[in-house]
Amino acid sequence: MTVRDEREPLDPRTTSLYDYALFRHGIEPDGAVPRKGFPLPDGPPPPEPGRKDLTWHQAQAEVTDALTPLLADPDPVRAAEAVHLRVAELALTRRSLRAHTARLALADADAARRTARQLIRTGTDAAAVEVGMSLLIRLGEPEDVPCLKALGMLRGLQDAAIAALDPLDRQAAALLVIRSHDRSEQLTPLTDSITSGDAEATRSALVSLPDESQAMWLARRIAEAADLYGLLRARPQDAELLALTGRLLHRMADQLDSRADILDYLPARAGYEALVRHADRLAPTPEHRSLLLSIALDLHSGPAVLLNWRPGRRRALLDALDRLLPAAAPEPVPADRQADWFRRNRHLPFTRTDAGDPPRWELAVVHEPADSSAVETRILIDGIPLVPALFGKGRANPPEYLLDNGRLRAAAEPREVQLCEAYCTEGCCGALYVTIRRDGDEVVWDGWRGASGPQPPAYRFDAAAYDAELERAERDHSWCWPARSTARLIAAGLRDRPELTARWELSQYGIGTDWRDPDITVVHLRYEPSAPPPGTGGRLYFSWRLPDDDGPPGDRAAAALRRLETDDPKTFADFFGGDDELAEALGYGTAPPTPQA
Repeated sequence: MTVRDEREPLDPRTTSLYDYALFRHGIEPDGAVPRKGFPLPDGPPPPEPGRKDLTWHQAQAEVTDALTPLLADPDPVRAAEAVHLRVAELALTRRSLRAHTARLALADADAARRTARQLIRTGTDAAAVEVGMSLLIRLGEPEDVPCLKALGMLRGLQDAAIAALDPLDRQAAALLVIRSHDRSEQLTPLTDSITSGDAEATRSALVSLPDESQAMWLARRIAEAADLYGLLRARPQDAELLALTGRLLHRMADQLDSRADILDYLPARAGYEALVRHADRLAPTPEHRSLLLSIALDLHSGPAVLLNWRPGRRRALLDALDRLLPAAAPEPVPADRQADWFRRNRHLPFTRTDAGDPPRWELAVVHEPADSSAVETRILIDGIPLVPALFGKGRANPPEYLLDNGRLRAAAEPREVQLCEAYCTEGCCGALYVTIRRDGDEVVWDGWRGASGPQPPAYRFDAAAYDAELERAERDHSWCWPARSTARLIAAGLRDRPELTARWELSQYGIGTDWRDPDITVVHLRYEPSAPPPGTGGRLYFSWRLPDDDGPPGDRAAAALRRLETDDPKTFADFFGGDDELAEALGYGTAPPTPQA
């Protein structure tokens, strides 16, 4: 990018967005780009909002009809001018236009590439320029990188630039992602050091990153932008860099809200190899011990299993971690959650069958050592974790849903079971279902619904082995900490005695532990009065929080159930929301705002 002298403002009607981006960057005294990018220049009125009456397929048809003939024109100048005119006529949002352009079937890829380059270099309209960038997601070549990087400095064009850069220059794409998404600006020192090209400064900024969600949620992009593997290869015994590598790999393997980033991190296998090979350089602290066990869990039952491993290599890494980790942690002192987690989970990723092979089907209940209530039931078939393989939009359902209620048990009558719901709810992005039935001496999983990609096959298991593994998992509560045990015992008590809540016209719709404070048991209750005040109706919601008082979970759960025998929870639980008119009529007022993460 060439630094240009400051001059009169450019004419947005005739100046390309590419030239405008270079101009804005060139007149910045320190060469820095604002976090949200430079604003787009004033130009013609934006296109009308996208038409809500169009279905996805109808919008795709409109874009196809409008652009396909133009992109086959061998004259890129003429084609680009025509695209500018047609885009202005399409009543679609730029986001919708980008999505459908990226899916166009192209009769002449070379002609489309030439037109795309003409659009990104000379285009004056943001929507038309984004058409060019969307085409370059498939058609781009290294020579397009400088132009895409420049356009990525403009507000509103970052997403298109990132998508086009990803196949060509992962580091450039990652820097754009961080710059546009780092709201806390905790990563600014890192991006500044990367931009300067100072490897030592980049290393220092990396190892100084706080292990917090605000800083680490962009783990893959951090690793790509900083060339983490290159730094580690140059400093293979750098203990601080090794620990940071472990933290980033573990964050990438988290499938909380989408496909796990570890599957898209190109040096993932090499990163795991380097970390395990030199893990003995890490000081034997509780933090490092828990980190390595977390890595082992990822390699045993998490999305990292799906990486293209050489035969036996992943098993060798697990064996090395098994030898490195102490056989057991000392009994934890009170409130030492990390040591308690290690003690309860040390065995989990290293289980062997008598033959040494993974069992045909296996259940692994995994809880993170961090201060959260995230628990998932990992289902492995032939050693492959089912949910990451078939549905990359969230974690598998917790054991309270799949195990405590007997949903995975097989009977002659088929039962459909939800294995995972999308992080944003089923109504938004779906859920994964399977039908479980017993067929003679086999248990069959088939009738899949909601899987990504091709329809999964039917799986058949030996019924005796299936039942034995399920019974083992139902008995194994080693993953469970006291507050969670209290929650499970309360839930079991209410399943056996539903009248305890029914007498107050309440029903429970969730019992667990607080997401931010795992030592608090939370009972969520729903109130739907049979005789609501005149002119009202609907439901109200209440949250009963039981802080851990260090008593045995059995005693705490029994005390909670006894209280329900005599006291109406609506008199002591926190009002959590519901129908406003009903709440006002009953004197509950307005529910407090939900705390933000």
